[in-house]
Amino acid sequence: MIRPARADEVGWVAETVIAAFRPYAVRIGREPAPMTADHAALVAADEVHIAEEAGERLGLIVMRGEADHLFIDIIAVRPEAQHRGIGRGLMAFAETEAQRFGLGALRLYTNALMTENLRFYPRLGFHRTGARSEHGFERIFFEKRLG
Repeated sequence: MIRPARADEVGWVAETVIAAFRPYAVRIGREPAPMTADHAALVAADEVHIAEEAGERLGLIVMRGEADHLFIDIIAVRPEAQHRGIGRGLMAFAETEAQRFGLGALRLYTNALMTENLRFYPRLGFHRTGARSEHGFERIFFEKRLG
């Protein structure tokens, strides 16, 4: 089940993002942007959705509608729940939401040093649209056009 995050879950959201992205901090040499995001503001803006199974919170996705696409800002799965299809389920949810709102694409970016993501997103039908340095991070941009 995937549902909107509640205001009382901001702490859990922050903890989950930090736990999921902590391994990348060493690789990148600093905390990835999702770790320092304003999680309370994202929850308040209704941009955070939580994946649950049997009442246990396993992961989350932060997304928002733009003029012609759905932007996926953060996807984070608790370390103990990784490699169980939670991330794929969250991405499928994002695709369904984009189609529900009549948006023609999903867009996202990832850090160039998060090499796992560089393989994961193409397997889900995303194609690379560019690369650039932003805010001190080397970012790779992806898009998935929806039919």
